[in-house]
Amino acid sequence: MNNLQQAIGYIFILSGIALDVFGCAGLIRLKNIYSRLQAMIKCVTLGTCLILIGTFILKGFCSTGMKAMLAVVFLLLTSPVSAHALARAAHKAGNNKI
Repeated sequence: MNNLQQAIGYIFILSGIALDVFGCAGLIRLKNIYSRLQAMIKCVTLGTCLILIGTFILKGFCSTGMKAMLAVVFLLLTSPVSAHALARAAHKAGNNKI
């Protein structure tokens, strides 16, 4: 592994950590459930995907790298579904304030 590949992997990982922190801050700072969901799902999904892609860049096509890419696919498939389920449950529970 060369230094450029390692630097790119670490940049992806640090960017993902920063986005995860912003998503957590949005979860704490924002007022209603729908705004919190927007911040949380978008930032945390992209942040976690960046961390996993950085892991794949660092590890390559070994078992760890392939598991990271499989986790990215799983995360991209399940995250919108969970956001929709949470928003629908909040709406049905009567949390309609915007």
